[in-house]
Amino acid sequence: MKKLVFIIILYFISTVQINELFSQNTTTQLNTKGFFTLDKIGGKWLLISPDEKPFFSIGLNHFDPASLRYAENIHIWEEKYNSSTIEWLVKSVKPNLEKWGFNTMGWEQEVTVRQWQHSRPFTNDELKVLNMPYCRMLPFIESHQWEKHTINYDFFSEEWVEWVDYVARSYCAEVKDDPNLIGYFFSDCPTWVHNRPHNEWRGPIFDPKKLETQEGKNELFKMAKQYYKTIHDAIRKYDPNHLILGDRYEANALIAMEVVEAALPYVDVLSFQDFKNPKLNLDKWHKKTGKPVLLADGSGIIKGDGIYKRSDGNWYKDQIEELFKNPGCIGFHLCGAYQRNKSRARGLLDEFENPDTENIRIIQKTNEKLDMLTSKILYFKKDR
Repeated sequence: MKKLVFIIILYFISTVQINELFSQNTTTQLNTKGFFTLDKIGGKWLLISPDEKPFFSIGLNHFDPASLRYAENIHIWEEKYNSSTIEWLVKSVKPNLEKWGFNTMGWEQEVTVRQWQHSRPFTNDELKVLNMPYCRMLPFIESHQWEKHTINYDFFSEEWVEWVDYVARSYCAEVKDDPNLIGYFFSDCPTWVHNRPHNEWRGPIFDPKKLETQEGKNELFKMAKQYYKTIHDAIRKYDPNHLILGDRYEANALIAMEVVEAALPYVDVLSFQDFKNPKLNLDKWHKKTGKPVLLADGSGIIKGDGIYKRSDGNWYKDQIEELFKNPGCIGFHLCGAYQRNKSRARGLLDEFENPDTENIRIIQKTNEKLDMLTSKILYFKKDR
């Protein structure tokens, strides 16, 4: 293990000048003191925690207490947690995340009915009782690839601009001083130039056939710039402190470079969902842009009993260890869920809170190793 630690540290510093061990921070944040930020250490991008330590975000996604409210298990909810989401977070979620080696709640909302809206976000009071790092999804648009009911918005309309301001005022103003908040996501797999059969009726946000001409490419860049700049400006109006994590692009769908290029000045990280080959795709996007990258959602999936599936611990181990070596990658958020329901039908706990011991054991050991490796990375903050 000591040899492995030495190799990882040597990997970070062997090809750079000594001043590259010091701060090279450039983010959209107006203030970073006391909040998560980004820095490049020995050639590798990492999050920097509020107490100025390197931080690789190891997150779990999708937490819904309604998974404990089916007829067959609601007695657990009532008797063990007194029908209280806060008690459930304190007694179940927080201790399990810590035991399993996760240091971040990546995104709390969970599948409810396939192709319908996800579960409600946690309130800020509910998030505070976790007292751990987390990310926030902001509902500026609903053009997710899994959603089938909502129209595409007109980003140049006064109504949408006003909506963006409302969302930022509603969500960001309330948490702007929270040191546990890492940053904000926008849309989950937005259908910029692709769609899915269930939302073919609305089409993509932008017609990909137009990309065959330079005029069409310019039109998309202008549209995407309006989207990202409007959101950036609204967030910064109410919160100068936290990172902007942007859209969570579907890595295995068409991603137009015009969209990414428009986003670059207004986001701090490029975030992706990838259930196939994240180590390959995130390496590609970091090399293309030089931007820090985050696997915001991904999982290997194996068959379980009946309708249920399981998260593949070995897939997780292989992918996150390779992503940790990627000089641009700042974290991996596992698409759990925390507890399985009958829609996603996959979780680290079953509906009676029995853990998936086999896969959790692999995940836990992997997380502990990466946490130890991160703690060994030297960081010297340069005054800016």
